[in-house]
Amino acid sequence: WFVYVFIKMNIVYTAAITYDYLTAFKHVEHGTMEYWELKSKVHRRSAERLRDLCCANRGTFIKVGQHLGALDYLLPEEYTSTLKVLHSSAPQSSMEEIQQVIREDLGMELSELFVSFEEKPQGAASLAQVHKAVLHDGRTVAVKVQHPKVKKQSAKDIVVMEALLNMVHLIFPDFAFMWLVEEAKKNMPLELDFLNEGRNAEKVASMLSHFPFLKVPMIHWDLSTKRILTMEFAEGGQVNDREYMKKHGINVNQISENLGKMYSEMIFVHGFVHCDPHPGNVLVRKCQKSKKTEIVLLDHGLYQVLQPDFRLDYCRLWQSLIRSDMSGVERYSRRLGAGDLFPLFACILTARSWNAVNAGISSVPVTNAEDVEIRTNAALYLPQISDLLNRVPRQMLLLLKTNDLLRGIETTLKTRASSSSFLNMSRCCIRAMARSDIQYQCFLFMFHCV
Repeated sequence: WFVYVFIKMNIVYTAAITYDYLTAFKHVEHGTMEYWELKSKVHRRSAERLRDLCCANRGTFIKVGQHLGALDYLLPEEYTSTLKVLHSSAPQSSMEEIQQVIREDLGMELSELFVSFEEKPQGAASLAQVHKAVLHDGRTVAVKVQHPKVKKQSAKDIVVMEALLNMVHLIFPDFAFMWLVEEAKKNMPLELDFLNEGRNAEKVASMLSHFPFLKVPMIHWDLSTKRILTMEFAEGGQVNDREYMKKHGINVNQISENLGKMYSEMIFVHGFVHCDPHPGNVLVRKCQKSKKTEIVLLDHGLYQVLQPDFRLDYCRLWQSLIRSDMSGVERYSRRLGAGDLFPLFACILTARSWNAVNAGISSVPVTNAEDVEIRTNAALYLPQISDLLNRVPRQMLLLLKTNDLLRGIETTLKTRASSSSFLNMSRCCIRAMARSDIQYQCFLFMFHCV
């Protein structure tokens, strides 16, 4: 009975959205002011229905909805602005459910493990929620506990989601979003394994240990399982909170520059990329001891490992984009699977117009008119964008999501397209390519010696 109601509810929501698009424009002339105003209203209604569908289903649906909310290059503004609230409106598990998970996984009661455990979570996300607690030795920790039903439900969610997307695709052939389901199938098991998240946290902390401004909370392995992750508690304001930064004397430009350094190093040099940098996962603060500004990186469940050939082609593509080397842009875009759609690929990657790409993204400032042009073109070229996203390597999809989330932070901080960010990217690209050349020369030397 529950499964029947669950499926019926999803079909009703999807049918309502589909019916709205099929019937709303019958008596309106295409291209008129009335048409565009009506289209915006239909987008808004449909986005709100989709948001409600995600909230009703929880878990995987919220995760995918958050992903959609980051696709500024693909979806109308009515969708992205409506779905972005899913980052802060995830459902909460009851205290009884949290206690049960801890009891099952750690074999002890809360009072045996902690001196205190705050019932109100510090934050709730699609897969888990985080509580502040104090250990018996006095240390303050953050305890991330998985929602008890999310693992069992996620497989069913993906099946239902796949069926709904196929149904919509039959009615609207240009709607080709099956890559979303494929990504969810691949990534969900990794994100539901909190031990994997702990290992990722330690790896990135070691990998970027030369950045004194980066703080990754230490993991308490004795209090961690696949469904529970206990870590050092870290306070701070969200990276997009300009008022918090102003109040605490934190330099916005320095934060943006350091964030760019971190991600350039992860992407271009190491090929090990934190793929969920939404503002709730990136905190900023002044260190109480050193009084220096720190970036706290949280939620290490989703990382993309870039294959060496892919990473180097991606380096060379960005070098070409920064240098306005259009032959290089075409060559490396094609090598990354874009084919004849390489101009569209370059625009999506940079979130810039084709004119700006040709003129040089590092020298032409971003304007409001250009942002409007990009959103308008996204609607016009939806079939080509869908085709492109279905043909590029799967590694590229999470990178595009990461780019969009970082770009959203930069837009809020008003630091987009700064010269320092391009300089840091270029340096990392050069380092990565130089390291590859040295490794190749060493290989040739060893080969000749043998």
